[in-house]
Amino acid sequence: MDSSDCLMLDAKQAILDEQHRRFQALQKEGKWAEAMQQLQTTMYCASDLLSDSLNLLERVLETHRQSHPENPPNNSLS
Repeated sequence: MDSSDCLMLDAKQAILDEQHRRFQALQKEGKWAEAMQQLQTTMYCASDLLSDSLNLLERVLETHRQSHPENPPNNSLS
């Protein structure tokens, strides 16, 4: 994981936060049709962030496994 990975995740988190804020504002204003459209955008941003986070985690784990080959692979996250 390098600084560009951190910057990308931070940027996506900021976008998600802004989209969520917009959704909440539309909801409070009673603009339900617009809020539901915004919710779709918010959920897409959340999915994108989670997907990128998972991909990054998988890369970090693979790098760790390659640098420590004596450790057997563990498929459990617990």
